[in-house]
Amino acid sequence: MRIRKARLAVLAGFFALVTGLAAPAYADAPAPLAAAPAALDAPAVYGRAAYLIDASSGEVLFEEDGGERMPIASLTKTMTAYVVLKTARPADVVQIAPADVAYAEDGGGTTADLRAGDRLTVGELLYGLMLPSGADAAHALARTYGPGVDGFVAKMNATARELGMNDTRYVNADGLPTPGGDGYSTARDQAVLAAQALRTPLIKQATGTRYHSLDATDEHRSYSWRNTNRLLGTPGAIGVKTGFTRAAGFCLAFAGEREGRRLVGVLLGESVSSRRFSTAEALLSWGAARQAA
Repeated sequence: MRIRKARLAVLAGFFALVTGLAAPAYADAPAPLAAAPAALDAPAVYGRAAYLIDASSGEVLFEEDGGERMPIASLTKTMTAYVVLKTARPADVVQIAPADVAYAEDGGGTTADLRAGDRLTVGELLYGLMLPSGADAAHALARTYGPGVDGFVAKMNATARELGMNDTRYVNADGLPTPGGDGYSTARDQAVLAAQALRTPLIKQATGTRYHSLDATDEHRSYSWRNTNRLLGTPGAIGVKTGFTRAAGFCLAFAGEREGRRLVGVLLGESVSSRRFSTAEALLSWGAARQAA
C-alpha cells in the first residue's frame, strides 16, 4: 500500500514537472528484481533499484525500490551539467587549475585528462564531464560556477528541491566517496532529473555522443574522449550517464526514443557492469512495445 501511494504521488508530481517546466560488494549472481504487479511481463532486472518512465506523459512503467536512498556515483554529474547550464553559456571559457587536476588524481576518480592552464569552453567541458566522466571537469565547472565547490554543491541541492527530488543529497559535483560520507539519491529522483536534463539541447547532444575530439589550439592541447555508455549505438538510445563506486555498484541512467515516445530509466546497484546495458536495452524495448499496444 505504501509503494502504491508513493507511486501515485510521484506520477502526479512528475507529470506536472515535465509539462510545466522549461527548458558494497554484491553477490555474484543476485536474484532478479521482482516486477511490479502491472509489469509482470517485463524483462528480468538485477541490482538494487530500477525505475522506468514515459517522459512524454510521466507514466511510471516499471519500478522496484525506486524510492530507496542509495549512493549513485557518477550519475551525480548529470546534475552538475544541468546546474552549470542554468547560468553559463556554452561559449564561456573556463581555465583549468592545478587543483582541478589534483582533485581527480588524488581522489582516484575517472578523468578527462585535463591539463592545468588549458582554457576550454563550457560546451567543450560538458563533453569531458559526461563522456569519460571526468572528475577534473566536474571540479573545474563547480569551482567556477559556485563560485567555489561548496557553493556549487549548495546550488545542486537547491535545484534538486526545485525539481521535487526530495530524497536526494549531493556532497560534491562528481559522486566520488568523501571522508564525511557519500551523497545519496533514488532511482526515481534520478529519472526525474534525467528527463528534465534531456530537455537542455547541449546535454542531450553530449550524452548521446559516442566519441568527441578537440584539435589543439593556442588555448588548449588536443583531447579525445570516448563515452562510457555502451548502450549508445543501439536503436533509439540517446544517453544518459554511467556510474560506479564500490558503495554504489554499477549504475546507469538511460533514455531512448522509441515509437515516438521518450522513455527514461535508471538502474542502481548492479553487480555486473555489462548487464546494466543489456537490461536497459531490454527495458526500453519492452516499454516502447507496452506503450504502443
